[in-house]
Amino acid sequence: MGQAIIVTLGVTMITFLLLQLFPGSLARDILGTRASQQAINLFNKQNYLDRPVYVQYWHFLTRLLSGNLGWSYVQNRTVNSLVVADLPRDLLLGIPSLILSLLIAIPVGVAQAVKRNKLVDYAGTAISFTLYSMPTYAVALLLIQFFSISLHIFPAEAPQATSIAGMLSDFKALVLPVATLTFATYAYFSRYMRSSAIDTLAQDYIRTARAKGLSERLVLWRHLLRNSLLTVVTLVGLSIPFILTGGLIVEAFFNYPGLGLLYFNAAQTSDFEVMLGITVLVGMATVIGNLLADVGYALLDPRIRY
Repeated sequence: MGQAIIVTLGVTMITFLLLQLFPGSLARDILGTRASQQAINLFNKQNYLDRPVYVQYWHFLTRLLSGNLGWSYVQNRTVNSLVVADLPRDLLLGIPSLILSLLIAIPVGVAQAVKRNKLVDYAGTAISFTLYSMPTYAVALLLIQFFSISLHIFPAEAPQATSIAGMLSDFKALVLPVATLTFATYAYFSRYMRSSAIDTLAQDYIRTARAKGLSERLVLWRHLLRNSLLTVVTLVGLSIPFILTGGLIVEAFFNYPGLGLLYFNAAQTSDFEVMLGITVLVGMATVIGNLLADVGYALLDPRIRY
């Protein structure tokens, strides 16, 4: 937890300094090219932009500690309200895709390890390597071309409703964004699951369990699966930021109204407060994900608890 605090502070500092390197003037971007110098000076004074960088960072940090992510001058709303509005839709996109990818990757990875160097292993490796090497936008384009343009089964645009109930009512429009995110994360999980299961199969306790006459089902379920999940637990923890943003590329391609699309639009309109707030939020989620992964390790492996 001590490390988590230090890393979170580092994330805020690096993000803040990177945005300071952006060319141009925030006041000029917000007030327009015809704004008077007096108006620009007043804007800079009100927002601490006329102070040294370390003073600006301290102001930002104290504001962040109070739970204030900033103010969007472009949308004339608090960043908190934008995040609260978009976060449920991101959870609707990210959680199902994460669950589906795990439900597919875990049994496939175990099957590849058990049937190593056989047809099942070769087929699973070919599929996972193909998906792993493809950019997310390429997967999205292929799904849109095949299922939307050619077969007219699913729409190419995500639901545009503002509520979860409204988005669920247009379920067919959710299929392609969720499928794209599922395929992108499946390849990631399956390769690690296969490697971890192969290492576990070589352990002495697996040979002992088989020598004692345990059925193959019990050996795989009780001994192999639980110990092989240690690596995947870390990946799930690191996937929490992916759930928050829904995959920026996926949201941009399907016009999915979430934090990823919000960030994408903020980058195009130089809405620095939104960019800074979301980046810090995702950085904090990454740290929390790592912390949860450490706890998961202890739950799965008694040796770590001891």
